[in-house]
Amino acid sequence: MNVERLLRLIAGAFVLATLALGYWVHPYWYLFTAFVGLNLFQSGFTNWCPMMTILRKLGVPESAGGRHETPAATRA
Repeated sequence: MNVERLLRLIAGAFVLATLALGYWVHPYWYLFTAFVGLNLFQSGFTNWCPMMTILRKLGVPESAGGRHETPAATRA
């Protein structure tokens, strides 16, 4: 598993977990959901995310098998 896929899994898990916590425990958990969303939004512009930095330091590979896959639309 590479950094990008793991990042999406972690963000999705955080969003789902904090939505459940906000509903069943306390509405302040929705602030954490908003933080995750804002972080994903800013990383779309800056191409930097704190979780990606953490995952890289933990040794998660950048891409699967060391190769970069191209989108289907750009393949000839």
